[in-house]
Amino acid sequence: MSTAAYVPRLMGFGDTGADYGGRNLADGIPKGEVDTSKLNTGTLGGLVEFNNFETTIKDYVFARLGFPIVRVELTDFMVKICIDESINKLSYHAPTWMTNFAAFETAAGVNLYELPPHIMNNLTYIVYKKTLLSIQSMAGTLEFDFFIKYFQDNFLFNDFQIGDFFLLQQRLEMIRKILGQEGSFNVLNNKYINITPTPVINGQVVILEYRALNTDTIHPYYRNWIQRYSWACAKETLGQIRGKYASLPSPGGGAVLNGESLIQQAYQEKEQLVTELISEIEEPPVFTTM
Repeated sequence: MSTAAYVPRLMGFGDTGADYGGRNLADGIPKGEVDTSKLNTGTLGGLVEFNNFETTIKDYVFARLGFPIVRVELTDFMVKICIDESINKLSYHAPTWMTNFAAFETAAGVNLYELPPHIMNNLTYIVYKKTLLSIQSMAGTLEFDFFIKYFQDNFLFNDFQIGDFFLLQQRLEMIRKILGQEGSFNVLNNKYINITPTPVINGQVVILEYRALNTDTIHPYYRNWIQRYSWACAKETLGQIRGKYASLPSPGGGAVLNGESLIQQAYQEKEQLVTELISEIEEPPVFTTM
C-alpha cells in the first residue's frame, strides 16, 4: 500500500457540478451544494454567517414565529443550529435523485487517494476497472448461464431458495473481482479511498457515485421540509427560553409566557416531520421482483 495519500485531479473528466475538464476534486464544492464539513461546527464566540439559502430559512422561521409583530428571543447562532439540524436530517435521508458523479485518473503505484468531504461524506459507490484478465458477462459464460437458467425454471436448480440465489450472486461478484476487470475499494478514516489492486499505469479512470444536497436544484417540497423542521427546532429552543419563567410581572397584571406550549408543539411537529420524511421522501428499501 502506498504510504502517501494522493489528491486526485479530475483532468479531462469533470463532475456533475463542473464544466467538462474545468475542475479538479480539490478545487472546492460545486456551486449551490451544501458544504457538509461546515455543518454543526459553529461556536458561540464565532461569527455566524448565512448564505442565501440559509437566509431564506431563517426569514421563514422568524416570520412563522410572529416577527416583527411579536418579539422573538432567538439569536442568529440558535437559528443556525436549527438549520444545520434540518439539513443534516434531510441529507441523511435524501432520495437517489440527488445522485452525483465524479471521475479522476489514477497515478501508477498509488492506491490511496484523498477525497473532499462533500464527496466522501456522501459516497455511495466506486467503480474502478483494473487492467488484468477480463471475463465479460456474455452469452456462453457460466455467470450468464446461471442467471438465465434460474429464471427459466428448467429444473437445473431444484428447490433453489432466494437465499441461495443471493449467495450465488455474492460468489459471482467475488469471481468478477478476482478474474474480471472490476477492482475493489475500501474507505479509510472517512477521508481516503484505497483501491485494489494498485494501478500499474497512469490514467486509469475511477468513477465516484455520491449523493449531495444542492440548494440550486433542490425540489421546493424538500426546501419547505427544511423550513418546517427548522421552525419546529426554533420553537423548541424558544420554549426553553420562555419556560424559565411562567409569567412576567407588569403594571397590567403580568404576562403569561407560552414556553411549555411551544416545547410540546415542537416535539409533535418534529415527530410528524420525521414520519413524513421516512414515509414520503426517503427512498424505500431496494427490492427487485422479476
